[in-house]
Amino acid sequence: MNSHRVQGSTIVSIPLHLANAISQQLHHFLPSKYCCTSSPRVWNRCCSAQNKMENQDLSKFTIKGDPQSLQNKISQIRMAGPSKLQVIADFDGTLTRYFINGSRGQSSHGLLQQGNPEYDAKRQALYEYYHPLEFSPTVPLEEKTKLMEEWWGKTHGLLIEGGLTYDAIKKSVSNALIAFRDGVVKLFEFLEERDIPVLIFSAGLADIIEEVLRQKVHKSFKNVKIVSNRMVFDKDGHLVSFKGKTIHSLNKNEHALDMAAPLHEHFGDTDGPNYDNASVKNRTNVLLLGDHIGDLGMSDGLKYETRISVGFL
Repeated sequence: MNSHRVQGSTIVSIPLHLANAISQQLHHFLPSKYCCTSSPRVWNRCCSAQNKMENQDLSKFTIKGDPQSLQNKISQIRMAGPSKLQVIADFDGTLTRYFINGSRGQSSHGLLQQGNPEYDAKRQALYEYYHPLEFSPTVPLEEKTKLMEEWWGKTHGLLIEGGLTYDAIKKSVSNALIAFRDGVVKLFEFLEERDIPVLIFSAGLADIIEEVLRQKVHKSFKNVKIVSNRMVFDKDGHLVSFKGKTIHSLNKNEHALDMAAPLHEHFGDTDGPNYDNASVKNRTNVLLLGDHIGDLGMSDGLKYETRISVGFL
């Protein structure tokens, strides 16, 4: 599958039989800026309905690869009960909205302003170099993984060298264009009531994720753990190092579970349940939420029995 830009539109090239199937099933709500094609006939069918499709909301639609298999998995998870279930979710672009009032929402890395324009510019330059490589279809996975390690390492180094403070994090989040998807808070509350743990895996920054929850939701969730890149600050609030192994977009998996920390501990609440790593690994039914092909690896370290994977386009 290949994608390219044509006059402001995103075009995805896919096999003819798949394009026809998608076109037949989805053409009545396909938005004007997206068309799926491998032939002029399919392209014309997509484009002919663009005017009436413009105001459709794709978030209300779901594509199921194998509906019967999905229904079987749902039944198996229900039969096993809540004590066997856990939720593993990416943060940026999965729990958070991709677009906010027509503008691209910011990520936990992207929203950060160090208060040092020189170092903000250096981090932006790294983004402009490495980000296209992250999604390049021609760079082999092994090489791409090394590039991601390089990118994250350099970025973390700039944050330390540039004198990042926790006050700058709080200010950055306060000024950020970031919001949770509709229903995320209700989902977390529903899972918390049933003692179902949520593991947030993120290649972003744990301290920023926690600050986003603190400022945007104004509460902690006793069932939530975060596996992400965690900062270490000195007594004056200056960043001095990062804790543990670097997590980037292509190495997120449950082998990093030892880095997980309950959210409520960082919010100063010690009354929550303690989901130790062994008990989490015994929850062998998984709801996996992500928006990146690398997110499929988030459950690699878990011997799950049933997994439902949800990808956000």
